[in-house]
Amino acid sequence: MLDGLRLAFGTLTILPTPTPRRVDRAVAGGAMLLAPVAGVVIGGLTAAVVAAAQALQPEADLLAAVLGVVALCVLSGALHLDGLADTADAFGSRRDRETKLRIMKQSDIGPFGVVAIAAVLLIDVTALTTCLQAGFGWQAILVATVASRLTLPWSCRTGVPSARPDGLGAMVATTVRPYAATLVTVAASALLVALAWLTVPAADEPSAGILRGAHQAAPGPDVFTFGIAEDPAVATWPIIAGIALALLLCVMLALAATRRAVTALGGITGDTLGATVELAVPLALLVLAFTV
Repeated sequence: MLDGLRLAFGTLTILPTPTPRRVDRAVAGGAMLLAPVAGVVIGGLTAAVVAAAQALQPEADLLAAVLGVVALCVLSGALHLDGLADTADAFGSRRDRETKLRIMKQSDIGPFGVVAIAAVLLIDVTALTTCLQAGFGWQAILVATVASRLTLPWSCRTGVPSARPDGLGAMVATTVRPYAATLVTVAASALLVALAWLTVPAADEPSAGILRGAHQAAPGPDVFTFGIAEDPAVATWPIIAGIALALLLCVMLALAATRRAVTALGGITGDTLGATVELAVPLALLVLAFTV
């Protein structure tokens, strides 16, 4: 398990991580299963960037959103964006299986890849800005980061083969049992719901939420006890429902993406895994933007 955790952080983040003592399919499966743990860490760091930006300039929601999305890209090493671009170019070519796989191995990025990256990042920024304006900003990017990494255990579940005999896809394919992926999903759901419950004050109780601080008694801007500007009070239950829906849709995205990969390529690759993660981020943020 420890080697799996090290491999998860070493593969999915740029954070300094000890080298696993061994790397095999069992360890790789553990890494995919523990991918949401890496999501919690880099999502937390990204959330801190967003919160800090809001503290320094409470009215600059767009700036905080851009900095948050950039921080997430940097912390993940832009690995998933590369997979998204390669997958978009391959499927955009509408060629046969072998040509698609060859395109995905090429190092250059074509027009479909450029459009895919631009579209995903634009949606990330605009949806996160909406969440920030609604008072659910740093929490939203944390939820989206964890939810997106939750696609990895489901994409690597047993029954989903690798498209190639080598590469990352071959290492992680069919290594996660569905019941294990379900347990991780339940754990992630409980964690994120608890986050919302503890940090978002109810609309009729603006001072609730142990991490959100208290309002000033006198008229004026709200102040977070630790120096971070407090967001407007929002209804808690719609946000909890939004989190649940975001997680569910990200799991469904993983199931649909793996089915498409098997149909078109014969299985998953490292690029299709990265593309699924990168598509799940805007999906989760959009759900939250429409529910907060």
